[in-house]
Amino acid sequence: MTGTSAAIGTGAVRREAREKVTGAARYAAEQSHPGRAYAWPVPATVARGRVMAFDTEAASALPGVLAVLTHENAPRLRPPDDPTLAVLQDAEVPHRGWYVALVVADTLEAARAGADAVRVAYDTEEHDVHLRPDHPGIYTPDTVNGGFPAVRERGDFDAAFAAAAVRIDATYTVTALHNHPMEPHASTARWDDSRLTVHDTAQGSTVVRDVLARLFGLDKQQVTVVSEHVGGGFGSKGTPRPQLVLAAMAARHTDRPVTLALPRRELAAVVGHRAPTLHRVRLGAGRDGVIDALAHEVVTQTSRIKEFVEQAAVPARVMYTSPNSRTVHRLAALDVPSPSWMRAPGETPGMFALESAMDELAVATGVDPVQLRLRNDTDTEPDSGRPFSSRNLAACLREGARRFGWDQRDPRPGVRREGDLLLGSGVASATYPVFLAPSRASAHAGRDGTYLVRINATDIGTGARTVLAQVAADVLGVPLDAVRVDIGSSDLPAAVLAGGSAGTASWGWAVHKACSQLAALLAERSGALPPEGLTVSVDTKEETSGESPFARHAFGAHFAEVQVDTVTGEVRVRRLLGVYAAGRILNSRTARSQFVGGMTMGLGMALMESSTMDAAFGNYAECDLASYHVPVSADVPAIEAHWIAEDDPHLNPMGSKGIGEIGIVGTAAAIANAVHHAVGVRLRELPLTPDRLLQHL
Repeated sequence: MTGTSAAIGTGAVRREAREKVTGAARYAAEQSHPGRAYAWPVPATVARGRVMAFDTEAASALPGVLAVLTHENAPRLRPPDDPTLAVLQDAEVPHRGWYVALVVADTLEAARAGADAVRVAYDTEEHDVHLRPDHPGIYTPDTVNGGFPAVRERGDFDAAFAAAAVRIDATYTVTALHNHPMEPHASTARWDDSRLTVHDTAQGSTVVRDVLARLFGLDKQQVTVVSEHVGGGFGSKGTPRPQLVLAAMAARHTDRPVTLALPRRELAAVVGHRAPTLHRVRLGAGRDGVIDALAHEVVTQTSRIKEFVEQAAVPARVMYTSPNSRTVHRLAALDVPSPSWMRAPGETPGMFALESAMDELAVATGVDPVQLRLRNDTDTEPDSGRPFSSRNLAACLREGARRFGWDQRDPRPGVRREGDLLLGSGVASATYPVFLAPSRASAHAGRDGTYLVRINATDIGTGARTVLAQVAADVLGVPLDAVRVDIGSSDLPAAVLAGGSAGTASWGWAVHKACSQLAALLAERSGALPPEGLTVSVDTKEETSGESPFARHAFGAHFAEVQVDTVTGEVRVRRLLGVYAAGRILNSRTARSQFVGGMTMGLGMALMESSTMDAAFGNYAECDLASYHVPVSADVPAIEAHWIAEDDPHLNPMGSKGIGEIGIVGTAAAIANAVHHAVGVRLRELPLTPDRLLQHL
């Protein structure tokens, strides 16, 4: 770890900030090419079945319409690894909203009108979209998202739970949730003979390039994917989505550049979402609150065409002492859209259930909720037995309690009142694993004293350009403004996608290595550099391969104060405070933004976000931002985000952990625990909407 400049750790302003606020930044749908056409998709209106016939005559006759693509005339694709990308390839309809046609026109308005004019006849089949714990099709998968085993057992849970002095056995429900980034999923594609260039809203354009090359039978060198600016993703842009393939198909078919931006109302069906999860958590403990038996069993759903399992029980393998443990994931394949990543997949719903159960255990034992978590802290990861590279959960809990004024809390529920308002406070822990992946980078020194770093990182609003420039400046020992960073194109050195809180830690390692080698070469030289300057290219495959002997995780503690209106049932959050142990913080400004953003998203999960499956029609009812409620400014109180100094030498040269997701992980549980403290009633299903509260007030 270097310390030759003051770049790392400072709150450097985002480099692209002015471009974004002035509108100069151009996103995927804003790429203006001569002769550009527009596409609009036609979604299936049945929950399961087959297309029997199309009537495209009226659509084709509309002014400006260039083509109507269906599985009967669309370009053929090679079979994809991801079945959700096999669009317009056959007549099957696996779920409502699956794209069955695409209209291409000179204008966006003409494309939309053409799509409205397409008529489709279906042969429908009975569908099943209802998740329940006794579903006859439930099975146990081999692994879950992240490659974790679906089932893990240690000790004898049944015997230990039966013998426990205090037992908690509770079920919790988390509804389906949708990512809804501000920028919808969009792609602009153009072909130049056999070369394909796509501007895409992707969290990793290297992956997108590779997928497109396979689908269209091209060499990777024939494809360029640019994701220079991405307006949010929260996981939904972590893998290629149908609009990418449809835009490339339409551009090939019409020999025109084509832009396809998906309508927001269709995102719920085609770009992934957090699947609903049903949790049963059992805790067996002594009267002192020390856990001897822990079980977390999860039932969730996937589509019939692609298996995705939210790893919601995995955090229970990490968090607390548990000599006798059982963690199980079970799954039902239904006629529903394919779920996928959503910010902190697994940890977010899993920790809501676990941390709610911990609060119930605190009430049952009479142990303070903060003290209960401290009593069950552990130096080794329970599941693997490996020591933690660093684990400062206890420090986060203590510092958060101090800042929040936790010692002034009356533990009795339902006693703080201001008129019609009941007040309460709650706490929850948070964790997220450290993921590192190999990446490539180059560093160039110019004769004019400037430096250029090139790496295919993606900035999805996190400030990647700025933070990577700080890493480079710190290693080179030069002013921050002497470093320029090129990111966001598959033509750059390949790097891991922006997901799993792995981006900066992985990209930064490659940048650090390239700049370290460049600095060493410069130190060995005397005299002027050659006219072309000096360049170093590296990868971190060797450094990131193999399993670490340490369990590497970030930790945090969330504290919440809420008010519950006893007349209306409305819950409002008065205060949110988070304290995190996430290694070395590389940019204080962007880090605080990430933590606060995650906590805001957790607030939405706790109080308002919900996706309801319409069993009759097989689609999610809340499919726009008028019905799928997310927090707005009036919903968000003053949020405080803090961190402790953590020196962990077992991570990467910067000593950094990911921070993009841990902010959401414990927030919903802290708010739900605060609501229980306010009203004295435990609600175990999210979101905590007024109708649910009024049943108990």
